[in-house]
Amino acid sequence: MRPLEHADISTFRDVQFVLTDMDETLTYQGRLAGHTYLALENLQAAGVKVIPVTAAPAGWCDQMARMWPVDGVIGENGGFFFRRHDAGHGIERHFWHSDDDRPAVSERLEEIGRQVQRAVPSASFADDQPFRLTSLAFEQPKDAEVRAAILNALCDASADATVNNLWVLGWLGKYDKLAMARRVLLEHYGLDIDADRSAVLYTGDSTNDAPMFSFFQHTVGVSTVTDYLDQLPQSPRWITRGPGGAGFVEAVNAVIVSRKS
Repeated sequence: MRPLEHADISTFRDVQFVLTDMDETLTYQGRLAGHTYLALENLQAAGVKVIPVTAAPAGWCDQMARMWPVDGVIGENGGFFFRRHDAGHGIERHFWHSDDDRPAVSERLEEIGRQVQRAVPSASFADDQPFRLTSLAFEQPKDAEVRAAILNALCDASADATVNNLWVLGWLGKYDKLAMARRVLLEHYGLDIDADRSAVLYTGDSTNDAPMFSFFQHTVGVSTVTDYLDQLPQSPRWITRGPGGAGFVEAVNAVIVSRKS
């Protein structure tokens, strides 16, 4: 993991897509700064497609896809992809699970949620749970033993599970951020990431970014990723000086400068 400021000016010349985590990567301490929002606009103006890939709930992602300067949003750790229609204000919604399977998946998730709360009485749903369509989110407990107990309860219920800086997350389907990114980029943009890893740059900060850090050629961790290095099988290739959105702006500037070189 090297300081991003040491990257050669041509390093990111081939980047066509910037995929990015949101919480504490675009935001910092829960807030989105104006310079970070402007960086998203600058990427689009430079001809780079921008797709947040986040564990955030569907309610948040719907708003992001409608109003932010992004080309779409992968949400709930890969459960869906939302993007705005080319004309008008409508949204396309594409889910990992088929329309036929989704009701049964939702019912099973509700059962798992109750099972986790019976196993770990102190487990509390995140306050955004009502806005989720494909996942369970529990408040991130300060006690590491409680966090581990929630993860174990999710796994005992045959759910997929991970953590990030806000939530303990559970879902069904054996997908993750990378699996949905692979599907979305191929089906909606014609990019086979297995054949061309250099076309994508990924920025992130925590544990659920691990599949992306391990796969892509161009990976950038904002400075606070150092808090999670012991939980990442593969560190990002580059690290920024700043945390959250300030670090993301550094990554954006590096991509734009490379494309002009």
